Amino acid sequence: MKRMNLLTQIVIATILGVLVGIFLGESVGFLSIIGTIFLRLIQMSIVLLVMGQIIEAVGELNPRTLGSVGVKTFVIFFVSSVSAAALGVVMGLLFRPGTGIDSTAISPEGVDIAEGVGGSIGDTILSFFPSNVMQALSEGNIVHVIVFSVLFGLAMSYVRTDSGDNTVLDFVKRFNVIILRLIGMIMVIAPIGIFALIASTISNMGVQVVLPLLKYLGVYALATLIYLVLWFVGSAVYTRVSVFQLTKNMTQMAIMALVTTSSAVTLPTALKDAKEKLGIHDRIAKLVLPLGMTLNSNGSAMHMAITIVTIAQIYGVQYGTGDYVYIAFLAALASLANAVVPGAGLVSLAIVVPQMNLPIESIALFAGVEWFVGMLRTVLNVSADATTAFIVAKSEDAVDLEVFNRR
Repeated sequence: MKRMNLLTQIVIATILGVLVGIFLGESVGFLSIIGTIFLRLIQMSIVLLVMGQIIEAVGELNPRTLGSVGVKTFVIFFVSSVSAAALGVVMGLLFRPGTGIDSTAISPEGVDIAEGVGGSIGDTILSFFPSNVMQALSEGNIVHVIVFSVLFGLAMSYVRTDSGDNTVLDFVKRFNVIILRLIGMIMVIAPIGIFALIASTISNMGVQVVLPLLKYLGVYALATLIYLVLWFVGSAVYTRVSVFQLTKNMTQMAIMALVTTSSAVTLPTALKDAKEKLGIHDRIAKLVLPLGMTLNSNGSAMHMAITIVTIAQIYGVQYGTGDYVYIAFLAALASLANAVVPGAGLVSLAIVVPQMNLPIESIALFAGVEWFVGMLRTVLNVSADATTAFIVAKSEDAVDLEVFNRR
């Protein structure tokens, strides 16, 4: 008998949690303890996961051979991720999917806006750079950890290519295997933890706490569609090709991403279609697409940004312009550490939600729609990677337009 995958188990656990919370009421309030234990288990490994994943991804690069292709790729990755996160913030502010949910049912103690978050634009820029990485690690400041990890990984890549010594990189890789296994072990009990959190929440508030998430899912789907349209049109204009032909040539990989909800599983299809349908030369496709799977997660950046805004609305937290700029960059940077593990969406939220001083238990509400969110997130991730490869290839005169136009 084939075992159900984790997302299916989580969806079932969410439905059961709603039913148990409705019919058993306050008698299941004690389940919140189990749910809180699950969330703390995830939190305890987050900083190490983020640091290890980014150091490995950047440390494996050869900075001396990337040249102009590498520079262009990283610039597009950064711009696309920040713009996706920014659109997520804007859509969250326009449609306000978090309104109508009573926050006291989730976290009775309420929340306070963290001091030092946001402020002026200058303060926001300064807030990205750590003065003490050990302090950042102990406080769980993810942005500071990410900045340090990128720089450390880059320095390691230079030293590695100069000396040919892979000792440190091999150690980081083995360490990451252990951390991913640890998180995998924790995610095995995710259905139980989610069930406990949902049941205890519904027992306090009722089913109306979950129904507004349909609006959240709709807003995220609309944001994904808008971004894809704008990104495809912009890419087609820049590369001077037909936007309809570009969309048609990428349909197969998009469908694969939709049904598998996995960028890693879609990568072989993306590599094949990049060469046979988009006409991208191998030397570009084989560099940009694997890098994109690791370092460019536009769908994840948008997902984290719009979810932070939604949770803030649930708790009635008001942010200033600097705070929303911070959220967009925080989501874009955190998407660098998007690990390929079961339930990655929940793990990503566990990274960013506490950074805005919002209760981590609120992410349990989004478990029931994680599968649908994962579909949208993966389509956006894969599409952005492929179009980035096409843009870079076109700028390097490495596109066969006869293949692209299917002649």
